[in-house]
Amino acid sequence: MQLPAAVANSRRARPLLWAAVVVLLAGFAAAPPLLSHDIYSYVDYARLGALHGLDPYLHPPAAAPADPAYSDVTWIEATSAYGPLFTIATYPLAWLPVTVAVAALKATAGASVLATAALVARLAPVRGVSPLGTAAFVALNPVVLLQVVGGGHNDAIAMLVATAGIAAVLSARQASGGAVFVAAFALKPPAALAAPFALVASARVGLLPPHKGAKAPFDANREPSPIAGATCSLTGLAGAALAAATIGVAAYLAFGWHWLDAIGLAGENQGRTTHMSIPITAARLTGLDPTAVRAVALAAYAVLLAYLLVRTWHGHDWLRNAAWASLGLLLATAWLLPWYLIWALPLVALSRDRPLQLLTLALTAFQLFARVPL
Repeated sequence: MQLPAAVANSRRARPLLWAAVVVLLAGFAAAPPLLSHDIYSYVDYARLGALHGLDPYLHPPAAAPADPAYSDVTWIEATSAYGPLFTIATYPLAWLPVTVAVAALKATAGASVLATAALVARLAPVRGVSPLGTAAFVALNPVVLLQVVGGGHNDAIAMLVATAGIAAVLSARQASGGAVFVAAFALKPPAALAAPFALVASARVGLLPPHKGAKAPFDANREPSPIAGATCSLTGLAGAALAAATIGVAAYLAFGWHWLDAIGLAGENQGRTTHMSIPITAARLTGLDPTAVRAVALAAYAVLLAYLLVRTWHGHDWLRNAAWASLGLLLATAWLLPWYLIWALPLVALSRDRPLQLLTLALTAFQLFARVPL
């Protein structure tokens, strides 16, 4: 019996697509760091803490100018703006030669993107979208290849963890989902933007009963069950609280309370601008005051975020709303770096929202040559 043409073509396309994904990710991971030296900051902060006894949330790379990693660091006067879980995880790299540590981080970025693509492909049938399309949307995005993997940015591993949190919620594993979202936040806070949407959905929408031995995902069309929703919400919060306590204790033992400064430092970036951010580009093209445009953009985003959370509470697709919130953040921030696009890609790939996907591709095209010397 002959298979339908669509099925046959899909089966032939699958190994070709995954081969292309693996080859391209491996190639960009093996290349020297591209377009950004942030990866050297990761290594330098690890060496500050592990070898020099200096807290990277208190001391910048300039505190140890003789360190081998220092010469390649760009932000020599900046303390770490990264989450404590990421910083602790990088400490073992301090005992490796700088080039080997950099290679390890680049390999981790490539492997994280590959794992994220595999995970969204696995979730795609639950969402009613193409597994191959979702994988390609994430892993073959040129900004991901050139900037995220090429630069070895930690956004890759943060979004892998965040996507695992989404998978846990879609599988009705609320405690695991809450814990994993906290871990994503402790790697890089923006990675956990989907967490409040998952929490609101779990509080509002009842769960379908288990099907064939597996826990069923949220059904946005099902009548809400307040008791089940409250139970799921409390379960998710309990998982999040346990993870937060565990990571918080480890962070306190390693850095005291100074790691909290990283959150404030990330917030202070809103006082800075990048040439290719949407608000600054709009201000440049219109001749308007950049500070005013930035303030309006952030205010508009706050309204959008509130609107999307309310929609989620009223039973609309929480993952689609979270995807819009993620892309909205990229459009509203005045401090936009190209590799930040990966914050939205897994959510948008699973969103079932074609206009959102097209808008994301447009932003990709706009950011593709940012920071590329032409």
